[in-house]
This record gives sequence, C-alpha cells and structure tokens, in this order.
Amino acid sequence: MQAAQVQYDFFSEENAPKWRGLLVPSLNKVLSQVHPKLSSQEEALQYIEELILLLLSMLCQAQPRSVQDVEERVQKSFPHPIDKWAIADAQAAIEKRKRRNPLALPVDKIHPLLKEVLGYKIDHQVSVYIVAVLEYISADILKLAGNYVRNIRHYEISQQDITVAMCADKVLMDMFHQDEEDISGFPLMDEEPSASEEQTYYDLVKTFMAEVRQYLRDLNLIIKVFREPFASNAMLFSHHNIFSRIVDIHEVTLKLLGLIEDTVEMTDEGSPHPLVGSCFEDLAEELAFDPYESYAQDILRTGFHDHFLSQLSKPGAAFYLQQLEEKSEDEEDKECLKQAITALLNLQSSMERICSKNMAKRRLSESACRFYSQQMKGKHLAIKKMNEIQKNIDGWEGKDIGQCCNEFIMEGTLTRVGAKHERHIFLFDGLMVCCKSNHGQPRLPGASSTAEYRLKEKFFMRKVQINDKDDKEGEYRHAFEIILKDGNSVVFAAKSAEEKNGWMAALISLQYRSTLERMLDSAMLQEEKEEQMRLPGAELYRFATPDSEENVVFEENVQSKSGIPIIKAGTVLKLIERLTFHMYADPNFVRTFLTTYRSFCKPQELLGLLMERFEIPEPKPTEADQMAIENGDQPLSAELKRFRKEFVQPVQLRVLNVCRHWVEHHFYDFERDGQLLKRLEEFIALVRGKAMKKWVESITKIIQRKKQAQANGPSHNITFESSPPPIEWHLSKPGQTDQFDLMTLHPIEIARQLTLLESDFYRAVQPSELVGSVWTKEDKELNSPNLLRMIRHTTNLTLWFEKCIVETENLEERAAVVARIIEILQVFQELNNFNGVLEVVSAMNSSPVYRLDHTFEQIPSRQRKILEEAHELSEDHYKKYLAKLRSINPPCVPFFGIYLTNILKTEEGNPDFLKRHGKELINFSKRRKVAEITGEIQQYQNQPYCLRVESDIRKFFENLNPMEDKAEKEFADYLFNKSLEIEPRNARSLPRFAKKYTCPLKSPGVRPSSVRPGTMRHPTPLQNEPRKISYSRIPDSETESVASAPNSPRTPLTPPPASATSSSTDVGSVFDSPQGPSSPFHSSKLSLEQLSTEEAPVPPPVPPRRRPESAPAFSPRYSHSAERTSVSEPPDSPPTLPPREPVRTPDVFSSSSSPLHLQPPPQGRARSNEPTLSQTFFPSSPFGPLTPPPPPTPSPSLGSRKHLPSPPLLGPSGPDYSGDSALLPLGGSAGPPVPPRQSTSSASQAIPKLPPKTYKRESVSHPSLVHRDGLPLLENANPS
Repeated sequence: MQAAQVQYDFFSEENAPKWRGLLVPSLNKVLSQVHPKLSSQEEALQYIEELILLLLSMLCQAQPRSVQDVEERVQKSFPHPIDKWAIADAQAAIEKRKRRNPLALPVDKIHPLLKEVLGYKIDHQVSVYIVAVLEYISADILKLAGNYVRNIRHYEISQQDITVAMCADKVLMDMFHQDEEDISGFPLMDEEPSASEEQTYYDLVKTFMAEVRQYLRDLNLIIKVFREPFASNAMLFSHHNIFSRIVDIHEVTLKLLGLIEDTVEMTDEGSPHPLVGSCFEDLAEELAFDPYESYAQDILRTGFHDHFLSQLSKPGAAFYLQQLEEKSEDEEDKECLKQAITALLNLQSSMERICSKNMAKRRLSESACRFYSQQMKGKHLAIKKMNEIQKNIDGWEGKDIGQCCNEFIMEGTLTRVGAKHERHIFLFDGLMVCCKSNHGQPRLPGASSTAEYRLKEKFFMRKVQINDKDDKEGEYRHAFEIILKDGNSVVFAAKSAEEKNGWMAALISLQYRSTLERMLDSAMLQEEKEEQMRLPGAELYRFATPDSEENVVFEENVQSKSGIPIIKAGTVLKLIERLTFHMYADPNFVRTFLTTYRSFCKPQELLGLLMERFEIPEPKPTEADQMAIENGDQPLSAELKRFRKEFVQPVQLRVLNVCRHWVEHHFYDFERDGQLLKRLEEFIALVRGKAMKKWVESITKIIQRKKQAQANGPSHNITFESSPPPIEWHLSKPGQTDQFDLMTLHPIEIARQLTLLESDFYRAVQPSELVGSVWTKEDKELNSPNLLRMIRHTTNLTLWFEKCIVETENLEERAAVVARIIEILQVFQELNNFNGVLEVVSAMNSSPVYRLDHTFEQIPSRQRKILEEAHELSEDHYKKYLAKLRSINPPCVPFFGIYLTNILKTEEGNPDFLKRHGKELINFSKRRKVAEITGEIQQYQNQPYCLRVESDIRKFFENLNPMEDKAEKEFADYLFNKSLEIEPRNARSLPRFAKKYTCPLKSPGVRPSSVRPGTMRHPTPLQNEPRKISYSRIPDSETESVASAPNSPRTPLTPPPASATSSSTDVGSVFDSPQGPSSPFHSSKLSLEQLSTEEAPVPPPVPPRRRPESAPAFSPRYSHSAERTSVSEPPDSPPTLPPREPVRTPDVFSSSSSPLHLQPPPQGRARSNEPTLSQTFFPSSPFGPLTPPPPPTPSPSLGSRKHLPSPPLLGPSGPDYSGDSALLPLGGSAGPPVPPRQSTSSASQAIPKLPPKTYKRESVSHPSLVHRDGLPLLENANPS
C-alpha cells in the first residue's frame, strides 16, 4: 500500500482538479497578514499553491499517523532553523485549535482529501499540524517575496518576484530544489534601465528614503539580533564596548527618516518637489550626527573586528546631499542644504581621518557589501555587469550567470591551498566563480582569445558551507574552507587578515542572510506584541474608541495602491480619526474628504473636530503604575515617550496637514465665513513645538497669500511659450460696440471670445458646488454661484443663436446666418470647446430652427457634414465625445452636462447613510464616487488658452439677454411663431422679405487673416488635431421635387431691439456688470414690415409616420398646442438698463434625474411641470407636447435631414426647454405646434412611418436658386 501511496500525483489529470485553486483564497488571507499593504497576482498565488502541494507530497511520503511522525519528518527534511519555527507554529495551532481555528488555510477541506492521499484516515489534529506547517512555509515565501517587491518599490507580487526572491534565499532553495544542479532564474533583460538615467530631485528623495529604510533595517538586525544576547547578559559582556553608540546612530537615523517623511507628506500637490534641506540642516545644527565619530573611533581601534563596517563604509549621505543641492529648484532649500553640508564638514573630516588611519590598506567601498541596496539600483545594471564578467571568462559552460544569480557581490584574488597559481574569484549571490589568468589559447572553438580569465571551477552557494580556518604555520594563513555537500572541501587563503575578513563577511552574509532576516522579523514581531502602546480611554478622548462594525466599515478585498485600507462608511469621529491616523498618511482620503465633507458636516463643525483631535490627553496610570510612582519610580516614562513620539506627534502633524490642504484648495469656506478663519488662525497660533513650527508657518503663509489674492482680485497674468494670435476683425471695428452682431463680428473671434469666457466659467467651478447636488437645492445661489453662471450663459447663448436665425426673415440672409453659426462651431471644434459645439447643436435642434427646411437646403454640403459630425458626438451616450475628450490635449472646455448627470445619478442612486447594527454610518463610498467625477472635472481646469481677451466683445456676450423682458412661455411662443412666419406650414413657395442687413453677407472664413512670426497660425490649443472620424449618413432614396421661389418681399418695420437688461425672470444676467451694447441685434438702416398671422385650426392627432412612396414626409419633432399668437409691434424706445441686482427665479430643479435619453418623446406624452437635468443646461426645445399633433401637411423639403437630438441630458419627458437651466417653470402651458413635413397633396392621406432624419439634404433643382459655388442667391432669382 505504501508503494501505491508514493505514486499519488497531486498534478495528474485525475487528481489536479481536486486541489487546483483550493488554497488560493486562503493564501490571499496569509498575504494580508504578512504584507497588508501588498496585493498579489493570481498566477503568483497559484505558483505558491504548487510549491505547497510539493511540500505536502514530501510530508505524506513518510506515511504519518501521528503528530510526532509529522514532526520527525519536518526535522529531517526542513533546513535549520526553519524547522524549529515551523514546528513551533504547528504546536501553537494545535493548542489554539481547541478554542478557535487560528489557521487561514482550509483545514476542513484538506482533512478529507488527505485520506485519499494516504490511503487511511488520520486524526484531525494531525491534519491541523500538517496544515499549520504548510501555512508557515507559505507565509515565509510571501514574506520573502513581499520584502523583495517593496525593495523595488512595487505594490503587487508576481510569479517572477517569487522566483527571484527564492533564488536569493538559501533556506527555501534547499527545501524545494535540493536535487537540482542550478535553477533557471528569471528573464531580466526586459527590465528598463533606471539607474543610469538622470534622476530628478524627487527621485533622489525617494531613492534616499528607500536607502535609509534599508539602512534602518540593517541597524535593527545588529541591535535586535546580534546585540540582544550581549545586552541581556550584562554581567558577562559590556555591550557598549562591543557595539559602541549603535543605538544613538539608530535613533538619529529614525529621526532623519521621520523628518523627511513628514516633509514629503506635507508637500503641496502644486510644488515641484518636497524641500528636504531643512531636515538635514536641523539635525546638523543639533550635532545629531556626532555619534558616528565616536562609533568609528571605537570600532576601528586596534584589534577590533570590522564586521559592522558595512553600516558606515559607504559615503551615501554626502553623495545624496550634493545631488539634492544640484537638483533643487527652491533657493531656500538650496541654502538649507549648503548649511547642512557646511555643518557636517568637520564631522566628515574627522571620519575620513579616523578611517584613513585605521583602514589605510583598504578603500572604503571594499569592505563588506551592502546586499539589499543592490536590488534598488535596477536589475538592468546588475545583468549588464554579470554579462560583462561572463564574457571575460574563457571556457564558460552551462547557463548564464544572470539566469541563476541576482547580483554581483565582489571580486578579488585568493590562493587555493595546494594549487600552483592564484585564483581570481568572482562572488555572486548564488555562485562563486574561480578563474585563473588566461595566457594561452581559448579552450572552446570560436571563443574569443581576448578573455582575461579562464574558468577553473564554480560553486553554487546554496550547496556549500563556509568554515573559518585557524592559521597553520608552514601551511596557510588567513584561510577559510568551502565544504561541498559530498564532503570534499576547498581551502582558500587571503593575503591579509583584512582581506579575509572582507571575504568572510560576504560569504557568511550570503549563507545566513535569509536566516538572519527571519530572526529579525521574529524579534520585531515579538517586541510589537510585548510593547503595545497604551492610549487614553474613550471617555477622555473620543477618537480612541476601538474600531467596530458600529462605527467604521472598510471595503472588502479592496486596498489603495499604497496598501491603505479604504473606508466604506463610518461615523464622523471615525472619519476624522482616519483622516489624521497615526500609523499612515492617506493623501487621497484627505482630498476626497475635503471635497465632499459639506454633505454631512459643516465647516465650523469640522474645524471643531480637528481642534479636538489635536488636543490629545495622556493615558492615565494604572493602579500598579500609581503605586510605583508613590515609591519614587517612573514606570510610565518610557511608555509616555513612545506615546508622544508614535501617536501624539503624527496625529498633530496630520491635523495641521489637513488644515493646510483646507486653506490651500478650499479657501472659499473661509471667504464665506470670517469667523471660521478667525478660529483657525487662533488655533494655529497656539500650536507649540519645534517640529510643528514650520508647518504652522506654512499655513500662515498660505492664508496671507489667499487674503492678498482676495484683496487684489483674480490675476490673469499668464505667460505662454508663444504670443497669442491677434484679434480678428470683420465688419465691426474696435470700439464700434453698437454694430456688434453675429454677422459683423469675425466668426473666429466670436468663437475665441466665447471659448475664453466659457473656459473661465468652467475653471471657476469648485468641487463643493457639485457635491450633494447643491446646485439644485434652496441655497444654490450661495453654494453654486460659478456653476449657475455657466449654466445661465449656456442657456442664453443657445437662445441667442435661435433668435438670430428666426429673426432673419430673408431666406438668403438666414442661410448666411446659419452658415456663420456653423463656422463658429468649426472654430469651437478646433479650440476643443465641446461645450460651445453642443450649444450650437442644441440651437440647431430646437423646434423653431429644426423645421426650417428651406433654410437648410441652402447650406453647402460641406457645412452640413460638419454639423452632422458635431451631432454624432452626442450619440450613443456621448461615446465619441468621451473618446475625443480623452484623446486631445488641454486646454479644452468639456461639456458639463455629462458630469451633472453622473453626479445626480450617483447622489440619488446611493444612500447617504448605511445601517450597521441599528446605527447609521456616513456612506463615504458614495462621496468617493462623486469626488472621482469632480476630479475628472478638475483635470481640465488647469490649462488656460493662449488667446487675447477683447473686452468689448466679451462684454457683449456677458450681457446677452435674448429674452429681453419676456416671460419664458412668451419668448418660446415668439420664436416659434416667427419660425412659422418666415417658413409657413405647407408652403411650396416662401413669402418674400426685405433684407435685414445692409452689410455684405460673405463670410471672412475661419482662417486667420493675418499671421506674423512667433504667433499661432490658428486658434488651436496645444495640439491641433485634425478631424479623423468620418460618419456615415443614411442614404437618401426619396424622389426630388422642385421648390418654387419665394413670393415678392414686403417692406417690414424696425425689428425689436434686444436689450442687455436682465428680464424679470433673470435668464441671462448674473453679473452686476456695466451695460453692454444696447442691442445684440442692433443694425442700423433696417426695417421690417409687421406681419399678422392667422389663427390656425386645432389639428387632429397625427397618424403613424411612414415613408410614402411618392414623396418624403416629415413628422413633427414635438406636438404643440394649436393656438398661434400674433407678434405685437415692439417699441422703438431704447432698451432699459439692467437692474443692479439680478432677479432670482423660483427653484424648480428636478429632484431626480434620468439617464441619457437622446430621442424625442413618444407622441402624445404629457409634459411634466418639473424640469429634468437636460433643462439644467441646454434649452433643447422651447415647447412641450401638451396637445394632439397637427395632421400631416405638405412640406417643401426635398431631401431628408437627420434628426439631431439635443446634446443635453434629457429626462423622461423628453427634450423640454427651461430657460436659465431650468430656473424658470413653464407653467404647463404649451407652445405653438410644429408643422409636420410632408409632400403629399392631400392632408387627409395616410402617412407611413419615417426612418430617422439626416442632415443630408439634396440640392434644390431650381437653377436660379443656387449659385454654382453652393451659396444661396435667392434674392437674385426671378419670382415664379
């Protein structure tokens, strides 16, 4: 039976499915225990699972029936000292098993499978013992791999990382690869060279911090592993005489690292790098580095062994100081580094004198090597060095050095006892290569004869033992022995005791490094268990309440990139505690919290909680402590020192860091509440302590800077690499503000100035204006002023475009106006002003404009294509727009409506509080999602446009007020009635109108008229990206018919002036600004005849829409009321001045939002009185489908035009209009009806359903209506 059991194969086709994946979830738990800040790839855990199954197979080969059998097998097969630790862990698991399951690996799943493996049933305790051994080894592998991953500054363990780490660990290699000659390591050549590249200041700081952390670990190894036995036997040894001031060096190193970490943590995001010079200067002034001098004197005295020289021999600190000084971009920091270097000159001279006196025969860098720092120098350089060495060795056979070694350690000349010639030795972490000088021909055919050395022998370091040899007169001196596994040995002799010590230090370190690492981890873990920090009670300090599910919940199986647990929900106190946690800093949490806290906490409350968090009481002494104090002892002195250093100081530092971020990035909280700023200034003025002084000064400087900026107003002094392009002028010239109009200003400059204005509006929006959907709440004017200003501007501009089109009665002129607006859209696209692009699309898609088929027939196909491509951006949930946005370079003006929709959906789709054990916890994961959206908004707020502001044109657009003093319903009716007037329903020929403009209609184009050297040739952002996406259009197979020319024009009266005043409904004006031009539509020498319209009959419901066989038919975009109102004659008096204070409108924001909805609502759907999110941005249509649609009527349109749904985010009621971003209710009244489009002769004929329309229109066949260039020439056509 035993023979049968030996044949059990864990990886056979039959058995593998039973074991595959069984341990992976549990190994993840083990990883979280040994390295809570790291994650692992699935393949890495599967690889460890395979190793553990190999180990289980080895344990089961002994056919264990009791715990003692397993223990004997472990002692025989496991290398020393890992066998002792594994057995100790397994014994502890059996002890604890009686109370609860302490193991992460699944004992209950493995136990029944072991019966199949062994062929007999074993006691459950034996299974627990075996699984405990397996878990210890898995934890050891993950611990080792995690240390390696942290050294190379990664956050995820890969299978390659495990292979690399195990290759460098003799214990694990002996356990898993006892019989293999050499192990194929890992491909290193794909690593990118890093050390050779020039490093920035911040890179140097990070590298220095990594070096110091490893140096600190080396010091811990000396103090806690080597020094501890001496210190615990003080009667036998004087540990000070042996280890000198190593503890003082440890303390100053810890202090230096802490200062640098604090500086990095407190560095503002906008700063180019942390300013660490003051850290060195402070310690140098305190003479904190002086222990190095006495330490060097002690350990270099005559007769003292130099095994510990590795901690001092590398002059790294001075190297980093000089490099930091060269790379620093801050003058104050440079001065601090200079002062530090100067202050350390005496110490440097003293150290050099001591070392040169006692180490005359050896360079500083030739002593025992620093192994761990090699990993941080970049694998590429290590591989390069090993390849160079291998190429220089003649006769090399077998795998390359780089495949079985990680790093080169040292080289030198030794004498092999019994050999004629000296050996040149190359020592790697996995291999010792012995060579002799090459004076003959190459041994291998084709080998290079230029090789300096010839291979004699090589030893795998994991298969040898190092033994020190005493001097034997007449035979050898300064010798050591390498003992092979087969019992043979080789003796090497050095030339001096110093050289021997160097080789022994390197060889012993290689052999016992992993064991010493494990001993250090064990000692530090034990120390941590024994010395738990005492905190004040929760009754004294509310932030000391232990974590529980009643006060904080963390995201499961989710960690930040730095390994910090992510909070899902918590009480305010727990959120503040984690915001200023003593164990780690979480800058992402600080940013998210300060962006979103107003949704659950007021600024005054937050400041009060931070002040409470800062004032930390000391823990009360216990009764035993009290008795000791009465007896004259001081039992709490060490504990209090640790408490102040490890708890009080980090917490207070992080409270100040939060305050600094608060005033730097959210100063508007203090601008709105002077008392809040006063409390903060009083609080930081009372902060004491040298460590806190510079952070208090930093906060004070920021406050003063913000106050100064507030007093001086916003600064627009921005320096660009190239000069902005000159202002483009068309018919209106500088200063002629009364002539400013759509057709008189240059389209390039209109787009530029609108882009600058909208960019300023966009960049001014603060995250706090969005969190909690405060722009829809009662105090929106106070909480979201910048967002509302942008919304109102967008609404007004869209309405202005619509008004410009429908108030231009002459067909030729109207076609020129539409073409001019499309040219503005072109420049918007080139400037990456997506908000402007979608404003134009929204205007073109509005009911008064969309129905103007005769007008669009006059637009050249090239411009129709541009309009269609712009519309494509909003299709399919803005897929193409989002792709375009991510592909361009800033500056740009994104479309804000998408962000508002996403925020509303997040706010309304997630609860504000999560219930746990009957208590409500703040749902912080919801706030984090909102903060991610605001973060995306902010990433486009940093880059300004390289364009000049033309103040007069800017004022013209700031003061746009297309609605004048009309109510929203009245203005909507006016636009649609005007649309019906210029292009009546069912009209095969249009009425003639006099020209509105006396100026030329020809466009100046969208290319700059003047270009001078050093200026931008075109109004483009940093990257002028050509339009790369072409969109297919629906083919048009409809028959053409001839459109008749319009009737002879009539003489109209003067059009109504559109004043810049703010109407009673306040759609447009949100500024108390100087009066703009008296009329955005002012044009001298223009007259229009007043037209009266007849009242239209109430139409019956529209039949289903279908494509007739004979002619195209168009259904109405919306259905409207049947009433048509006549346009009254406007007054000829000048416009009124805008009011001093803008009139605010009633709050009618929808309490809920709908997802993106781009198609028009179904016919007959009633309109809700409550506007949706679409209305918060664009007035998609001024009308709502409240009445039955009109019957089908003939339409003069020849081709089909693609339906352009409005870009705003539409609610369930369809693309309704609301002025001022839904700030004005429509009152439930309907606008006039939209005429259906149809070319049938009978109104009663049934109409088949139409497919979606396209903007592609067929050219009108009448030869006198269209110029050969495509420009409309209707005024020159003979009347039919």
